[in-house]
Amino acid sequence: MPDPVVHFEIPADNVERAQGFYSQSFGWKVNAIPGMGYTLFHTTKTDEKGMIATPGNINGGMLKRQSPIERLLITVQVQDIEASLKAIQKNGGKVLRGKSEVPGVGWTAYVQDTEGNPLGLIQSLR
Repeated sequence: MPDPVVHFEIPADNVERAQGFYSQSFGWKVNAIPGMGYTLFHTTKTDEKGMIATPGNINGGMLKRQSPIERLLITVQVQDIEASLKAIQKNGGKVLRGKSEVPGVGWTAYVQDTEGNPLGLIQSLR
């Protein structure tokens, strides 16, 4: 089975302005996480545990524009983040930020494809 796209991230120079734009333009629920410098966007209905209610839909996030997230990027859910990092490098990609833990969520990393596009990876705890 292919690794699915499960999340997107939007970098912003003015996070508050951008939050208002997406909230007012598309009706997305904005959930800024204090102390983390990160905003979650709820673009679709979720259940009481915060899980996506409609298969195939995704939610996303926003953060201050910074390396390696300087452009819109998608996050791909992988089964084994270390194996994925090796495969990406073997196939001509680069690791921009190696494996790091997001407590209670899983492991993330940022990579670059052969065309210079950044991608996020996540290995979920679930």
